[in-house]
Amino acid sequence: MLLKTLIAGTLLLGSLSLFAAEQTPQKTSPKPKLILQITVDQLRGDLPDKFMKNMGEGGFRWLKKNGLWYKNAHYTYSNTETVVGHTTLATGTIPAIHGMVSNVWYDRDKKRLVYNIEDKRYHILSKNADIDDSTEVDASQALAGTDGRSPANILVSTFSDELSLFNNGKSKVFGVSVKDRGAVTLAGHNGKAFWFSKTSGEFITSSYYYDKYPDWVKKFNDQKLAERYSGKSWTLIYDKSKYMFGNSDDNPWEEDYAGFGRIFPHKYGDKSSKYFNHHLTFSPAGDELTLDFAKAIIENEKMGQHDVADYLAVSFSSTDYVGHLFGPSSLESEDNMLRLDKTLASLFKFVDEKVGLENTLIVLSADHGAPEAPAYLKKLGIEAKWIAPLSWNKKPSLKRLEKKFGVGQALIEAFFPPYLYLNHTVIKEKGLDLAEVQKAVAKEIMDIDGIALTVTSSEMRNNTLPNTYLYRAALNNFNAKRSGDILILFEPQCFANDMDGGAIMASNHGGPWTYDTFVPIIFAGDGIKGKQIYRAVKPNDIAPTLSAVVNAKSPSGANGDILEEVLETAGR
Repeated sequence: MLLKTLIAGTLLLGSLSLFAAEQTPQKTSPKPKLILQITVDQLRGDLPDKFMKNMGEGGFRWLKKNGLWYKNAHYTYSNTETVVGHTTLATGTIPAIHGMVSNVWYDRDKKRLVYNIEDKRYHILSKNADIDDSTEVDASQALAGTDGRSPANILVSTFSDELSLFNNGKSKVFGVSVKDRGAVTLAGHNGKAFWFSKTSGEFITSSYYYDKYPDWVKKFNDQKLAERYSGKSWTLIYDKSKYMFGNSDDNPWEEDYAGFGRIFPHKYGDKSSKYFNHHLTFSPAGDELTLDFAKAIIENEKMGQHDVADYLAVSFSSTDYVGHLFGPSSLESEDNMLRLDKTLASLFKFVDEKVGLENTLIVLSADHGAPEAPAYLKKLGIEAKWIAPLSWNKKPSLKRLEKKFGVGQALIEAFFPPYLYLNHTVIKEKGLDLAEVQKAVAKEIMDIDGIALTVTSSEMRNNTLPNTYLYRAALNNFNAKRSGDILILFEPQCFANDMDGGAIMASNHGGPWTYDTFVPIIFAGDGIKGKQIYRAVKPNDIAPTLSAVVNAKSPSGANGDILEEVLETAGR
């Protein structure tokens, strides 16, 4: 009897203990109030360290001291362009899955090149504002005659979408950039995106996001902050003697775009000038204006002041423009980096005042790296060159194709790096086999100087390729509906110039080589402790990691890995 009583008492105590355990709330670390995702356009992974000597304490140096800095991060696909990288950062996956295979692609139904985020269903709200036109050759030909912007061409969800879904739409989500594709991609399908108009000097958006501008946006634009640069110039912060490239201000390979000049000071011109707002984006002023609008979002939308985490994506574009015009190893790029450092410091200080850095998870990366200017490399004894694709139609290869198939130039529908598009109608009318034509054209292109690899869409569809770095990069970039018939990869230090036969830039990115794939990945704030990590990681690891931080599911196409150090160092 006593034994039964003891057993019963023990079972009762066990049940009470279990009940108590079930009722006791489990301790969880607080989630960040604000997730701040910063993308620096064309920031090669080594550049912050290269120029850190003259930087202050609050920007990159603060990130290095207080952040998790992944020093071996590389994109894993072949076409390292702006929209491709931004969408990879947003979705946590490769272009083969998210669909943004290039800044433009040839649409066979429309029979023209289309811009990545064009959408005629959603017009630009401002009547006096332009569509984005970049110094990159990728955008200039595709944009003529197109209006409207939306994220509809992104085939999968973004992290910001998943954050909204997780919180039933309560999270505020914004993206801002000088470039429309820099803002739209990271804001995702459910956020709000704003970008800079080179016509009006205002930050604009499309009817996808709003029926009309919020009052605070009108008030911001009414300030006409771009006009404060009217009649002024981009000047150096320090005396030339303090700069690594202080003795090489005027290089013959640098571009003088619309009178902006090749040497300091670079004059912005008068506000009434046709190219005034363009000149702002070719300098640190573009990032400073982006910073102003990012601060206005934080202030007016009360970012980080809600019961759930908010998300703000800021894409700084000036590094890309400056890199294209002057090259990354130039006095202009060096001074721009120092001014970007000040811009970051100002942003971090503002966020600390409004939200608290301890309540903010910051992640900084880039959409792609940066090659050196070919002429600069040649000056150092490194072989490099421009390639003029328009000259290819003068090669004997077309005569051979014409002899083989009974048709030559008419086989080619369009060429826009990295893809060559064949004329399927002509091929069908001639009764030719598409895969055979693709293979023959690819073979002829491989004989052209400066070509590293050609891969046909038939080979990629059938997955009959060797398991090598370049072929994997090609497959990661292949989307059956948007990629061309033949992917053309240039050799290292070989770059396509503009399609008119002459280079309009000092350097141009877009390849699979490490100077284009190498970017920084830095997490800071939110309890993270400083550490440098050298194991190989990928930019598409960022979105799944952010999802893990807020306990949301990863974006629908995500194939990146969770960076466990981010969760561990923040005590999660």
